[in-house]
Amino acid sequence: MKKVIIAVITLFTISYSAQEKKKKDISIDSIQKLDEIIISTSKIFGNKYVAKNRTGSAYYLSPKELQKYSFTDVNRALRSVPGVSIYEEDGFGLRPNISLRGTSPERSSKITLMEDGVLIAPAPYSASSAYYFPTIARMEAVEVLKGSSQVQYGPFTTGGAINMISSQIPSEFKGKVRASYGSFNSRQLHTKIGGANNTFGYMVEYLNYGSDGFKNLPSGKNTGFNKNDLVAKFTVNLFPKAAVKQALEFKFQYSDEVGNETYLGLSEADFNANPFNRYASSNEDKMTTDHTQYIITHKAEFSKNIRLTTTAYQNNFARNWYKLNDITFNGDKQSIANILESPTILANHFAIVNGSVNSDADAIGIKANNRKYYSQGIQTKLDYHWYKGDVFNDIEIGLRYHYDEEDRFQWVDQYSISSTGNLALTTAGIPGRDANRITSANAFASFITYKLKFNNWTFTPGVRYENITLKREDFGTNDVSRTGVNLAERENSVGVFIPGMGTNYTFSNDFSIFGGIHKGFSPPGNQDGQKPEESINYELGTRFKFSGISGEFVGFFNDYSNLLGSDLAATGGTGSLDQFNAGEVNVNGFELLLNYNFANADAKIALPLSLGYTYTNTEFQNSFGSDDGLWGTVTAGDELPYIPKHQFNIGFSLEHSDFEINLNARYNGEFRTLAGIGDIPDNEKVASNFVIDMSGKYFITKQFSLTANIINLLDETYAASRVPAGLRPGHPFGAYAGIEFRF
Repeated sequence: MKKVIIAVITLFTISYSAQEKKKKDISIDSIQKLDEIIISTSKIFGNKYVAKNRTGSAYYLSPKELQKYSFTDVNRALRSVPGVSIYEEDGFGLRPNISLRGTSPERSSKITLMEDGVLIAPAPYSASSAYYFPTIARMEAVEVLKGSSQVQYGPFTTGGAINMISSQIPSEFKGKVRASYGSFNSRQLHTKIGGANNTFGYMVEYLNYGSDGFKNLPSGKNTGFNKNDLVAKFTVNLFPKAAVKQALEFKFQYSDEVGNETYLGLSEADFNANPFNRYASSNEDKMTTDHTQYIITHKAEFSKNIRLTTTAYQNNFARNWYKLNDITFNGDKQSIANILESPTILANHFAIVNGSVNSDADAIGIKANNRKYYSQGIQTKLDYHWYKGDVFNDIEIGLRYHYDEEDRFQWVDQYSISSTGNLALTTAGIPGRDANRITSANAFASFITYKLKFNNWTFTPGVRYENITLKREDFGTNDVSRTGVNLAERENSVGVFIPGMGTNYTFSNDFSIFGGIHKGFSPPGNQDGQKPEESINYELGTRFKFSGISGEFVGFFNDYSNLLGSDLAATGGTGSLDQFNAGEVNVNGFELLLNYNFANADAKIALPLSLGYTYTNTEFQNSFGSDDGLWGTVTAGDELPYIPKHQFNIGFSLEHSDFEINLNARYNGEFRTLAGIGDIPDNEKVASNFVIDMSGKYFITKQFSLTANIINLLDETYAASRVPAGLRPGHPFGAYAGIEFRF
């Protein structure tokens, strides 16, 4: 093929816009052999062209796409990506529930999440639930990887990986200020500045955003949140005149959040009457968090063909979700999930929840879900590529040592409630008397991948190895000083090889096919002897361009031999995080992506249209019983809950040098909330919804512009989920206006 991919990557790096205009005129025979670009180690593939020419399915959300809407909600940013399923929880995307190709969506715990190539979930091995999620508004790009080549990015290799690329250090002095304000007293202030010369570069960024919330408490209390995010990066080119080019980069990130958010939803009747109300018993619910990240990266470029990159990192996350947990009436304690599922049967408990009666003392239990997370590690990657005749070869070898832990030190305060909806503290809990334990993981991971390009063929075999030791130390609720007198310990270890193979054949610049097979893996829990989640995953697809239409069609099949479920309070469970075996499950489907520009190439406007469709079919292959609120009792043939069969997204823009208008519409098909088959019972269903978002910009000058955003243009009222407890609404109509200044 005479290195068509290599040449286009190089041209793309030099000038994206020029490449877009000219590449249709470039033939394979006209390409000269050029050295392949080594993408920055913070990025998986770095641009749309490279993503579209991988041997596995991948999607690159570019800076241009993210800037169209300036979303702070990652759910809205990702919904244009085929293969991604999401269920909302708070309406603002603070704690997203993301699934890739049918993985369990609960707290995004079954996908590999990264920021700048570093694992970013609070404790990705020992407690992978993403109660912290990076702020999408400060990201420069997002990379979504599915298919065989994801074996580089564990530990979760079944559905895929998401890598969020934070703002990069600019090559010259520049900056921006963006501010907006709108519905529900929602506001955003985003500033950044940076620059670089031959020896030193820097970037400092600050983001504040928040809202008073769109739900209503009887007390009139704010139901929104406020979040701060600060990032600083510095880079130094060491020994600039030396033969071996070396650079050192330091990154610091800090964020905090205070949110008056709850686990408590609404009963069916109350949701139908007013979906944006909240019950009085959730008045004191509040989430407080803070997160810090430290990263230091050393890059050594021995030649244009060899680069070694080593990164040391540390993430710290503390959170206390103070939230309604249970109700006691006449000595009968019930979880809020049970009460909202059966409000007529548990009518006395429900009356306390909605604040319509005078309760006894200690009737309401509000749990301080106080936890600290810690993760640190060091990873290194060697990239060596070379030509031998007309054959291009590339080897990547990576190693990572990682440690993480979750420290639970929780308590429950007891309250009473009056018929006027006022809460009163009756018994203060003792910290550590609800949960008092540490779970931890030591993990060593390594991978090797080899890329071979010859004529029209590309092959990418690879293998990953994970060796993990998971441990739990439970000090017990009677040893809050942690003397160890009642210490109960358990430990589990696993070592596994995770192979994968991807292939691509290019017929022409406008048509190629690709396919792959790889092993899916998810770490087990810390119960002694528990086996990991494993699967064999297949995909076959094509990328094409004809008559101005470009696109991708991919079919996939994930064959689980051992699917694991996790007992999360966020899905109606007890919150123990213990995993359990769900046995064999099949997940299959297809993804379609189409792009077309209605305007001519020489027109003064652009009219790009994008269409995305995902079909996902799931089926348990065996029966079992589960206390997990997300699955329930399962019979062979049942479908997985919270995975819609049909998802459809359409985006359309009108782009001019003076202004732009963008529309994005998303259809999310109905899905069941408990495993089952056939017609979905009303009390186990989240109905389909169709939501349109809109944005616009008017460029007063090259540096200064006016912005506008509308969320849920048609004011669609819809249920987003039935977990953690009861029905929860999606974001209603919201309008926001702002300014943006770049320099």
